[in-house]
Amino acid sequence: MIDKTIPPHNEPEWILPYQAMEVGDSFFMPTMKISYAHYMVDCTSKSMGVRVKCFTTIEDGVLGVRVWRIA
Repeated sequence: MIDKTIPPHNEPEWILPYQAMEVGDSFFMPTMKISYAHYMVDCTSKSMGVRVKCFTTIEDGVLGVRVWRIA
């Protein structure tokens, strides 16, 4: 049976909280597209003038990226 009413699964649109973060704060972003997440964090943080460091990690059994504000 073919179901045409269910749209394809896409990665969610992320709202990244750089402006609300202080140096040393971090957030976890669950994703299966690790390289894209690192690229997106790099591009968006640079455009906002925020320096961050991100690492791939597994938290509570969920794969994702943790991002720290460093400056």
